[in-house]
Amino acid sequence: MRKITYTEAVAEAIKEEMIRDEKVFLMGEDVGLHGNVFGCCKNLYHEFGAERVRNTPISESAVIGSGMGAAITGMRPIVELMFVDFALCAMDQILNQVAKVRYMFGGKAKVPLTIRTQQGAYLQNAAQHSQSLEAIFMHVPGLKVVMPSSPYEVKGLLKTAIRDDNPVMFFRT
Repeated sequence: MRKITYTEAVAEAIKEEMIRDEKVFLMGEDVGLHGNVFGCCKNLYHEFGAERVRNTPISESAVIGSGMGAAITGMRPIVELMFVDFALCAMDQILNQVAKVRYMFGGKAKVPLTIRTQQGAYLQNAAQHSQSLEAIFMHVPGLKVVMPSSPYEVKGLLKTAIRDDNPVMFFRT
């Protein structure tokens, strides 16, 4: 069996899905030329260009809101939040909009939005970058939560999340 790292599994899953479906695009802070803080998106900008790999301002609520808007109009955005701690800045968008919009429209609206983020104190990234908040999101109706533990699970579950017509919070451990 081929062995790859967690980071390589993320990069492969995103790249393969972007090749498979032109509606899939990536947006987030530093995902462009820098390939995100963990290097998971490295080279995607060069391969797919600024139209499909979009750097965003530092405004998590705007990023999530934009992702939701793109999702309900037919795109399949992957929204990157550097750390789950910053999702707290976008709680209204995640809990009251992203997770509920399908129900507000009687099940007729699709929200194929993948919110990818990282959590946990293992990297020693200080107080605002180290929380494990996945349990909060597990209690939100309309929101799927995924937290794979191996590169094999990462690749399969990330591809599944991107193809899902419902919003998925995808946590890097």
